[in-house]
Formats: sequence, C-alpha cells, structure tokens
Amino acid sequence: MPDIHWGYGFPIGGVAATDVATGVVISPGGVGFDISCGVRLLAAGVGADEPRPVLSRLMDGLSAATPRGAGPGGVWQLDGQRALEKVLAGGAQYAVGQGHGSHRDLDRCEDRGILAEADPGRVSQRALERGLRQVGSLGSGNHFLEVQVVDEVFDPAAAAAFGLAAGQVCVMIHCGSRGLGHQVCTDHVRAMGDVMTRYGISVPDRQLACAPATSPQGRAYLTAMAAAANYARANRQLLSEAARRLFAAAAGCRLDLVYDISHNLAKIETHEAGGRSLGLCVHRKGATRALPPGHPALPADLASSGQPVMVPGSMGTASYVLAGAPGEAHSAQLATAQAES
Repeated sequence: MPDIHWGYGFPIGGVAATDVATGVVISPGGVGFDISCGVRLLAAGVGADEPRPVLSRLMDGLSAATPRGAGPGGVWQLDGQRALEKVLAGGAQYAVGQGHGSHRDLDRCEDRGILAEADPGRVSQRALERGLRQVGSLGSGNHFLEVQVVDEVFDPAAAAAFGLAAGQVCVMIHCGSRGLGHQVCTDHVRAMGDVMTRYGISVPDRQLACAPATSPQGRAYLTAMAAAANYARANRQLLSEAARRLFAAAAGCRLDLVYDISHNLAKIETHEAGGRSLGLCVHRKGATRALPPGHPALPADLASSGQPVMVPGSMGTASYVLAGAPGEAHSAQLATAQAES
C-alpha cells in the first residue's frame, strides 16, 4: 500500500477485516464514496513507434470520445431507469452481452465483471438519477485515461502471461461508479449512523458509521454496494470499447484487456489465520487483492503467473504492474496478500 494517506474515516490504502463469527459489521466508509473505483489496463498489439505518425489524431480522438468532468455525459445513453437497472444487475457481463466487448474481457475481470448479489432495488432514486447519464465516463478528481508505453520488464515470464512486452503501447483507465456510487455511500452512511446506538455501536467519526452485516441496514448496503460495483465495471467496459474503436481507426491496432480490478470494495471472504479458517468481511479502500499463482479465482492463462496488480502513477510518474505472489496460505476465495492500487 505505497500510497496510504488520510481519508474520510478510513485511510486511503487501508484494509480492515471483521470476523463474521463474532458479529461482523460492515462500514460504507471502509469502502469509500467511489464504490468499485478501479484500474483497467489494455495492451496494444504495437510498439511505441508505430502509432507515432498518427499520435495527434489518436489523442484528439480519445479526448473527444472520453467524457470527463462532473455531471452527465456518458458514452452509453441508456433508455430510462429500467435499462440502468440492468447495468446495476449485470455489470460488465451485461455490457458485453449488449455488444460492448468480448467474452475474453470477462475472463480478465475481477469476478468476471459481475457481483451476483447486487440488488438494484436497494439503490435510491436519487442515486439512479445521478447515474443514468454517466455510464461510460471518467468523472473528475484523480481519474484518467492514459496512453502509456512499457518502459521495463522485470519478470519476463509474468509479463508474457499478461500479454506485455517492453516498448509496447498500453492504455490505463482509472475510474469508478461516478455519482451513483457516491450517493449509495452517502445514503448508507446516514442510514447506519441513525441506527448504531440500537446495536450498541459508537464510533469516533461519523464516516466510520457501521452496522451488523446481517442487519437490515447491513444487507441493504451490501446489495446496493454490489449494484454500484457492477455500474463501475460496466463503466470501464464502455470506456475500453471507445478506446478500442479509436485505436483501430487511427492506428489500425487492437487493444486486449490485461486485467480489471477494483480498489474500493467489501467482500465476505474465507481466510486462514492462526491455523483456523475464518469468515471475514474484508473492506478494501484504495487497496486491491493480489491473488497468488494457482488461485482458483484466476483464469487458466494466469494460473502460473498470479493476478496482475495495477499501481497507477500520478501524472508524470510511472505506473507499475505487479503480480500476486505465493502466500503462506490460500483462502477459499481470496488471498490475504494486498497491494495498493
């Protein structure tokens, strides 16, 4: 977690696990306001020199095709709330099913692009209104779509498994669930803050508001959070397709997905700790999982290398692609190793 720093309630670059067996709680602040904010890396089939003659046209095209900033303006103009609810239920899988990408994309997405426990009915009307016209947009803040070049390879075998090579052009996308996710967090921080005393809970900061995961408020948040996560995954899928069209038209090359991973999410997972198998609610805020080689959640073509882990740089600094390393124990669902993204 190289970028750990102050945040609302929980720090950015923080991981907190609560034990299901001892009355696990869920805290929206442990996930953050931009639910399922994450990074997606795409690799072009060309080196840096090939698109150079059309670089200006390519970058101008990407600028025009990538909505950004506050407010509406997404790539996908959905036809009303019912269509949005399909995005919330289906995530990147729904986007691919509508022709925005390929099934290989899903193999290279966390959870194959969908959290099945999502319940669009738990998302407030205000959140739906904010999200309706933002599907396929970057937003503002530190989000970006950046054309990059692989500068150096430290592990040739892992790089080859990921589809990366020195000198290769890549596109990195960093964005999340936009206004919809922000509203979901706002709604549930407020709802949990109103009932904490009922469960005998007190916290030093209102942004740490929480409730038992099995309580009505806890279940409502987990299913609404999953819906917002699906929105974020569809969002990055749409932006990928816009970039692919531009690269094909301007540079005559394809963009293949290396991996898509979120770094603002909570999941109920099983982990080994102290020689025991524990059910934990793992909050990750500005932190991402890093599955080791051989983990069952990895696609077959990444089984020997481990999961790609993206650490995006700030403007003017390098980004890094890491690989999940073997850990002391493999959990039933996710590895305990973490890396900030």
